[in-house]
Amino acid sequence: MNKAKSPVNETLDESNHDSSKAPAHESSNASFNASTNYRTRIVSALSEIGQAQWDALVQAQADTNPFLSFAFLNALHESGSASGKSGWQPQFLTIWRADGDKADGDLVAALPLYVKSHSYGEYVFDWAWADAYERNGLEYYPKLLSAIPFTPVTGSRLLTRDAEATTALIAALITVQESNTFSSTHILYPPQAQAEILREAGFMLRTGVQFHWLNADYKDFDAFLETLERKKRKNIRAERRKVHDAGVTFRHVSGHAASEDDWIFFKCCYDHTYADHRSTPYLNLDFFQRIGATMPQNILLIIAEQDGQAIASSLLIHDEQTVFGRYWGALKHVDCLHFETAYYQPLEFCITNKMACFEGGAQGEHKMARGFLPQKTWSAHWLAHAAFSDAIEEFLKRETGGIESYMDELNERNP
Repeated sequence: MNKAKSPVNETLDESNHDSSKAPAHESSNASFNASTNYRTRIVSALSEIGQAQWDALVQAQADTNPFLSFAFLNALHESGSASGKSGWQPQFLTIWRADGDKADGDLVAALPLYVKSHSYGEYVFDWAWADAYERNGLEYYPKLLSAIPFTPVTGSRLLTRDAEATTALIAALITVQESNTFSSTHILYPPQAQAEILREAGFMLRTGVQFHWLNADYKDFDAFLETLERKKRKNIRAERRKVHDAGVTFRHVSGHAASEDDWIFFKCCYDHTYADHRSTPYLNLDFFQRIGATMPQNILLIIAEQDGQAIASSLLIHDEQTVFGRYWGALKHVDCLHFETAYYQPLEFCITNKMACFEGGAQGEHKMARGFLPQKTWSAHWLAHAAFSDAIEEFLKRETGGIESYMDELNERNP
């Protein structure tokens, strides 16, 4: 295997790409022939594409969310939270169709893509794979990663206008990963339909489990509680009572109404959570202020107060149908405050605003006791080293069997 270059200096080549001449992956069953010639561009900044072109492509997808938006991704990049210096070098793969009225043509496909020099902030763990490479004297980093940094949320990764553009994008990706020195390519949290397309293109699929709350058109929070087993219903009421009896009240602050002081306070809470876990925060204040300014319609801050002082906060991102719990933190301990601020208050918001779903983040089997149900997630993986690829394929077969059994067990314990 070729030795890897420095991840900060590693860049991909821009080229005029004829998708009909792209080499097929040797393990692929898919055909990559297409009648249209496309231009492939690797972009290191979304400003090279422009917000109008990017968001138009995102909004054309069946599986989209606010994390795919220009505002969110650009804030990650421009704030330095996801940049070459932080080990997330943007190298977005884009496909353009010629248009006589536009200098660059029309953006018809894109893949959010990063050159990674580590595996932090991904939530699909490949540390054991990296360790196996190192023990055998091979370089695992840099690797290619398609994901939304620090965001374990399912959504389109193959952003395309039509089937032909999808074919061209996958062909371009295969060309890139086979003609460079990267150890592997990883595409995290695609919808199942896209995961199956990637399987046909030679990727190995991996499954995981998250826990989501689904709104059955509840009239209020009590109506939701009545659907739960008696013991779980009693426990939730007891948890909420502890917070209420401690004199804690809550403010729901929309992105439009959030002040600079609100963001500074939230960042203090966010940092405090990482300090409690003896870890380093991924995101800086500049990032939070940027999304507050550029996508306020998608933001809700929940701020807990006691004796007139703010003591905790959670950040939610939402669209018209789904609320995504992102981060939470507290400057003072109050029993059960975490559950109230990060779960029950968001559920109240979902019910009041007729939101269909609340996604509370990665992992968390404890969420089932609070009415969340298991949902399967997907990732797709390609490794250049044939022997390691075979070994990981066998590992994934065993792991998938374990996930299926785990899902069956969880569904038997439906709250």
